[in-house]
Amino acid sequence: MQRIRAALEQNGQSLRVELAFLEFMTPTLTEAVERLAADGVGRIAVVPVFLAQGGHLKRDLPVLIDAVRSTHPACEITLAQAAGEADGVIAAMADYAKDCLRMM
Repeated sequence: MQRIRAALEQNGQSLRVELAFLEFMTPTLTEAVERLAADGVGRIAVVPVFLAQGGHLKRDLPVLIDAVRSTHPACEITLAQAAGEADGVIAAMADYAKDCLRMM
């Protein structure tokens, strides 16, 4: 997660990136949104770094998103699909698998 954050921050754009976790680690999504909103961020994209739409993304995350939206109505908060379901990520994983076969 830290490496993804670093890559986003190094891309030359002035992106503000906060990590958030659903369980066992901090900050929580609520804490991350609180930080961003307190700093005046008006648009927040929640990008789940999961391989697929499992239970957390189908049940837990929408409830959390609705809660932070109601707490911060001035912020536009969007929820992206699971990273592992994006075409580019699937292609990258397939390329990685092919590279692993070449190394054997």
